[in-house]
Amino acid sequence: MEIKFEIIKRLGVISENDRSWKKELNLVSWNDGEPKYDIRDWNEAHDRMGKGATFTAKELVNLKALLNELDI
Repeated sequence: MEIKFEIIKRLGVISENDRSWKKELNLVSWNDGEPKYDIRDWNEAHDRMGKGATFTAKELVNLKALLNELDI
């Protein structure tokens, strides 16, 4: 089964590794679904990706609240 995706909006780069892959936060539609916030590694052409995590807007708000509570 082929996975279809469309990056709706690139929101920012979190980090870059020595192979020039970038961990990014993007708004992505997977298999023509409702766009979700997505954190994963992408190659420069954005045609290959690593495993990642997707979040609805509500989940992202909850994650932000959790991160704000961390003492880092």
